[in-house]
Amino acid sequence: MVIVTTIRREVLTLPAAELGPDNPLPPLRLLHEVHRIEDRDRDELPRDIARQAGYEPLRSLLPVRVRDGYGRAREPREFDALVIENGRLRATVLPGLGGRVASLVYKPTGRELLYRNPVFQPANFALNGAWYSGGIEWNIGATGHTTLSCSPLHAARVPAPDGGEMLRLWEWERLRDLPFQVDLWLPEDSDFLYVGVRIRNPHERPVSTYWWSNIAVPEERRVLAPAEEAWQFGYERRLRKVPAPSCAGIRQLPCAADYFYDLPDARRRWIAALDEDGHGLVQTSTDLLRGRKLFVWGKGPGGRRWQQWLTEPGTGGYSEIQAGLARTQLEHVRLEAQSEVSWLEAYGPLSSPEAADEVEARLESALPRAGVDAAHAAWKQHADTEPGEILAVGSGWGALEVLRADWKLPGTPFDEGTLGEAQEPWLQLLRAGAFPEPRRVRPPGETLVAPHWRDMLETAPATPLTEYHLGVAQWHSGDRAQAVRSWERALELAPSLWPLLRCLAVADQESGNHERAADRYADAFDDLCHERRDGGERWTAATAALGREAIEAMLAVRRTAQARGVWERLHPATRERGRFRLIEAGLLLAEGRREEALDVFRVGFEAADLREGAEAIGRLWSRLTDEPLPAHYDFRMRPPDA
Repeated sequence: MVIVTTIRREVLTLPAAELGPDNPLPPLRLLHEVHRIEDRDRDELPRDIARQAGYEPLRSLLPVRVRDGYGRAREPREFDALVIENGRLRATVLPGLGGRVASLVYKPTGRELLYRNPVFQPANFALNGAWYSGGIEWNIGATGHTTLSCSPLHAARVPAPDGGEMLRLWEWERLRDLPFQVDLWLPEDSDFLYVGVRIRNPHERPVSTYWWSNIAVPEERRVLAPAEEAWQFGYERRLRKVPAPSCAGIRQLPCAADYFYDLPDARRRWIAALDEDGHGLVQTSTDLLRGRKLFVWGKGPGGRRWQQWLTEPGTGGYSEIQAGLARTQLEHVRLEAQSEVSWLEAYGPLSSPEAADEVEARLESALPRAGVDAAHAAWKQHADTEPGEILAVGSGWGALEVLRADWKLPGTPFDEGTLGEAQEPWLQLLRAGAFPEPRRVRPPGETLVAPHWRDMLETAPATPLTEYHLGVAQWHSGDRAQAVRSWERALELAPSLWPLLRCLAVADQESGNHERAADRYADAFDDLCHERRDGGERWTAATAALGREAIEAMLAVRRTAQARGVWERLHPATRERGRFRLIEAGLLLAEGRREEALDVFRVGFEAADLREGAEAIGRLWSRLTDEPLPAHYDFRMRPPDA
């Protein structure tokens, strides 16, 4: 019986934590990032890796906001899902959560080919915070998990190369200002999910880009790739050449580690994750997607704790196999002006003995390398096809950029109907040449920082809000002195002082003037408490974000009484959050109340937004006591002596 390939809507219900509001403070500094190489080590690397590892690193997360409003209380929640199915495979895609492929089931056996997370639990792993584990994710932008991890993408039906249906996902990636698309389809009776990816650079200048497809698989699976050597990267931030890891060796690793397989240029690109009986998933692609990677958490207590943190205890852990544009994730790739890059990936079941050569032979039999190239060529003829039925809607930022530049991007329409409240003031700046003043007092909206928007802000009437946004854009461009001048000019007439004072406080910290930074944070928090109108989501998020920074700045210069004053004015619900319980323990220790600080740990807390690789809990614990760090608080991802 032939089953026609279909795309249908479903609702996926999971125990889920709420994402909560975004942090309203502009991210003038990058979050703690563990995936980087120290400058002194680059001279020892191959020239192309060293060059691309140093090519156009992020200066900030702007214009994206940090997502840190989530918690860990989970309740059943419905997620819109799109299911692509033929007679052999069933793929479940979550367009509202970065287009994640949450599940890929091989129907003849009923076998799940991926690690399918039974919960939705955000954690602080994405470039801008909120991320969740499981499935196949599409990482674009810069080293790390994409800022779109928990954001909606546009989705629509499109005719597939074989005459069936194809699911198109697309969005505007804001860190690099690049549109991209991901097309997924299942040819009739195919054992492989095909994925066509295209990134376009419509600008008249080269742009740095990045891509890694990240596939979560059950951690007990054996991972194989066509390489004898690999580049190992651990949390000591050293990249070194080692033999390709064996399955037995991987299982003995004490700490988390990345292995970037050094695939010979002539070899087919693939990576497989197979169970002890030789059954599992294989991923392959056209040659442009050259990198392959294995990530493991290690058997140490920190890695085990992270595995529990990201899902339900007792549900099994995962590893990640990945495929990217460069040999390692530490690199960014140059995309020339007014050009594009595209490739095709395929995901499907494979059964094979352990030897890599045998895996490749089985793969060639199931899906010839020439067949992948031919599928890519056929898909490219459909990449510009205009979408049919719209199945999901992403952000309005792409529509704003297309309006500004009158770009023609066939196949990925950014319709004016997607413009919303966030884009409205920038649309007015574009059309009228002036940035509108808000109709009511509230935290300022997002700042666009690309050169063309900065130019418009510079020529607009110099209102306080315009100067605020201009300063943020100047800071992002590296003109910090001019940013400070813009913020200082705005202070003279601004009805709302705290956003400007907070920016100036960050500038003081960056220049080493920590005493003045503490003064400005104190004034900013006073002004915010005077100005906030209610206990609504925006004001509560602003108070929490500014209060957290203010307390840390005051404790850095030993102003414990001032820090306590800020703490007392936080909303009671904010003070009960796990992150703020950790802050309270640090404040109590600074006040000399060691036992009370230990009581915070004894009662227990969960800091929902712990950053990957962060060691704040362990460091504070070691200042309080010589006792071993309790397992519940052990998130260390490197040896204690590293």
